[in-house]
Amino acid sequence: MNQHFKPNSIAGRDVKAHLHSQTNPRRFEEQGPLIVTRGEGIRVFDDAGKPYIDAMAGLWCASLGFNNARLAAAATKQYGELGFYHTFFNRTHEPATDLAETLLELTGMKGGKAYFATSGSEANETMVKLAWVYHTVRGKPTKRKVIARDRAFHGSTIAAASMCGLTFMHREFGLPIAGFLHTLCPDPYRGTLAGESEDQFIGRLVGELEKLILREGPDTIAAFIAEPINAGGGIIVPPRAYFARLQAVLAKYDILCLGDEIVCGFGRTGNWFGKETVGMKPDMMSLAKGLSSSYFPISAVVLRSEIYEAVNEFNKAGGSFGHGFTNSGHPVGVAVALETIAIYNEMNVVEHVRRMGARLRGHFEAMADRFPIIGDVRGAGLMLGIELVADRESRTPFDPALQAGLTFDQIAYDNGLIGRCMGDTLGFSPPLIVTEKDVDEIAERCEKSLKELHSRLRK
Repeated sequence: MNQHFKPNSIAGRDVKAHLHSQTNPRRFEEQGPLIVTRGEGIRVFDDAGKPYIDAMAGLWCASLGFNNARLAAAATKQYGELGFYHTFFNRTHEPATDLAETLLELTGMKGGKAYFATSGSEANETMVKLAWVYHTVRGKPTKRKVIARDRAFHGSTIAAASMCGLTFMHREFGLPIAGFLHTLCPDPYRGTLAGESEDQFIGRLVGELEKLILREGPDTIAAFIAEPINAGGGIIVPPRAYFARLQAVLAKYDILCLGDEIVCGFGRTGNWFGKETVGMKPDMMSLAKGLSSSYFPISAVVLRSEIYEAVNEFNKAGGSFGHGFTNSGHPVGVAVALETIAIYNEMNVVEHVRRMGARLRGHFEAMADRFPIIGDVRGAGLMLGIELVADRESRTPFDPALQAGLTFDQIAYDNGLIGRCMGDTLGFSPPLIVTEKDVDEIAERCEKSLKELHSRLRK
């Protein structure tokens, strides 16, 4: 441990004892942690009392901010009544039943079922296992492979990380494991060829997917998984007609469509779910993050009735569904999720996000007129990205050695703004409770940081 941390300080103890997610170990040993002591609305405060606007809602998730009294009260009330019970072996409790019904209604999956887990990774792996059961019951047990896309993020457990299309999720662990395949990312800004129309671009993407299916064998492919809008891969919004044409190919080869709504769900993109924003019609959906505003670790899978009927048929001889997590349907988690959804309804979350998102995007687009290093402004609702470039006209990226995105992140941090760099794409996904004043302040701090970055890059 470096000596500049006092051994008994929180920073010193943390450096000595704590392995952090998605953190460079050596840099962490040098710099130590940002110690967050409290939250207030969209802001968090460090141990020196400095406030930061967290314009990423933590990890895309604290939709209702960092100290919502109603969510705390809902958890406290449920802890006082039933602090834990499981949903194995026919057990349930009223909050779990209420939330299952609510999610089926919200997602439009009436007649289907809701299954609870505790993380997005678990939810995504649950969908894969359900896809395997579905095809096995229908006499197609060889349909096991899963196709994901480049620049996708689907979680950190072994199968979920294998579905990621990001090399940093694979390199340390020898992933992806066999049976997890990847096709092209629908990035209009980086993926469109010179002279290619949008229709031709979509046709090429869908054509490449079909070639992959035929090369592997349609009788080996169980499912295709996609985020409606790629989040951690750079906030990539596909062309509007993309999913309709892609799903026609999936239907042709009897391949299920799995919707990863972990980031996009619950108003983030300006609709209740990202599937509405992009025209996606999934057979199953994974939900997390905004489900409870991350005030409790809870996730869910919502599935069509045909998927459930396959599970039922598989166990017709008397067996039990061989899947489960200790805290599936945790009573406190589902109580918090129910209160979260109630607040979304009361604040008219979809309309609010549309208005605040348009305002923030307007600020970013105005900045693009002032800063030639902004190549693209994209996103939907309150899920927005700014891609930095060395040359806007040619879309030439910065030399990776310059670390333009990471440098912006550090400058913004000094200016009291927390965003997220994904390479040289700057991500902004603030809590959904932002006001006009909050949006304007995010934009002001972003512009100040861009000015400083632009000055550094010209040196």
